[in-house]
Amino acid sequence: MSGRGPEPGLDGALAILREVAWRLEAAARFESTAGAAVLRSVVDAAVALIRAEAASIALHDPATNRLIFRVAAGERGTGVVGLEIDADEGVAGYVFQTGQPIALGEATSDPRFGRVVAEQTGYVPRSLIAVPLGDEAGTLGVLEVLDRRDGAPFDLRDLDAAAVFARQATVAIRATRLERDAASLLAGAIRAIDTEARLSAADVAALASAATAGLDDEGSQAWALADAIARIRESDPGQLGLVLDIVDALGRRSGRPAADAWRRSRR
Repeated sequence: MSGRGPEPGLDGALAILREVAWRLEAAARFESTAGAAVLRSVVDAAVALIRAEAASIALHDPATNRLIFRVAAGERGTGVVGLEIDADEGVAGYVFQTGQPIALGEATSDPRFGRVVAEQTGYVPRSLIAVPLGDEAGTLGVLEVLDRRDGAPFDLRDLDAAAVFARQATVAIRATRLERDAASLLAGAIRAIDTEARLSAADVAALASAATAGLDDEGSQAWALADAIARIRESDPGQLGLVLDIVDALGRRSGRPAADAWRRSRR
């Protein structure tokens, strides 16, 4: 590249990188549902242990600089899922920006409380706890716990418990989150392999870009299948086995037994 003309074997290397990029995207789609299951278990546990009416987790989306409520627990909490707010909006935004946990005994009288947003969820809490999901690498989002069921105000033990759950969620997210920028991952891999530094920075960027070009647009049916399997993986293992058998049969028919390779990799 860089004026030298095509390198020997470059077409083959590009094909391999493109295959890796496809796998990264598929893995990212699978990670999305698995990560949500972990977060749901955290809010479920928070509601049970703190004896709260509801709990929710909002995660920061760097692309839009908004907090998106991903999961919730408790009968009063379901209405918040999918809601988006600015990263500095409301109590959640304050906690996300400052990294400081807070407990509000009279939530509606606090100027940081977003009543309009609360009303959109169908539930306006009397009191709440909000703690950041963060570590030395940064803040990922916010855990909120709403109203104790016995009507008592939240105490220091409740705040400490919420902080523990927030740490658990943070660790889980860090452990399971896959970097969605396939081009950056591939560029790093190319630099690691190119020990003799025969490729310039521009060469590396161009090769990674070529490997991921049009990735989101290609094979929409294949992505639909990946999304469907990602949802099925949370159901009965027998159903997932049936799906793998079907995919395997189709793969053999097309000459690409992908499911066999997947099974071998899991042994």
